[in-house]
Amino acid sequence: MSSLKADFNELMERIKQGREFGHASFEPIFYLVFPPHQILNVKRETPAWMHRLRNEGWEVETFSIAEHVADIIEKAPLRKIWLAADQKAPLAWDKTNASLANAISNGALQARIEAKLAELDGKPKAILLVTDLEALHPYTRIGVIEGKLQGKFHVPTVFFYPGVRTGKTRLKFLGFYPDDGNYRSVHVGG
Repeated sequence: MSSLKADFNELMERIKQGREFGHASFEPIFYLVFPPHQILNVKRETPAWMHRLRNEGWEVETFSIAEHVADIIEKAPLRKIWLAADQKAPLAWDKTNASLANAISNGALQARIEAKLAELDGKPKAILLVTDLEALHPYTRIGVIEGKLQGKFHVPTVFFYPGVRTGKTRLKFLGFYPDDGNYRSVHVGG
């Protein structure tokens, strides 16, 4: 099993190669894949990785999925209805999760990522680190959002992906979702 440090080093090499080659059809999307039990280790390492990137001349930006999911839910127009329904049936998790999934999957999260990418467009040394993907469970998976953002990735974007690699392009989100091969990205680790 490779270490997070070695995987991050390999990721940086691949990002540098991708930027140098600049293929017209290549979008600079990268996944740092790690076992779900290492989520806390990744969170601990992230500040050091950001510092390293800045030392290498990168303009580092982050996008926390957890923060944005929480904000979307907090500001959802149906929030009062959800709270009332939850009081009436607090154990109706399927209904609760379906309602929250609709709020997150209706394009709000995708629009926020797209806005962040647009903000960074044209900045040659910008890099976006997308963290806290585990907050998408049980609502959606990042591959769905990535697919809808095709053509929008103009700066290297790294998704910190808790899961298992099951092939060159197939990933299992959190290690228990079904394999998904609909990624157009470079995967390192896992």
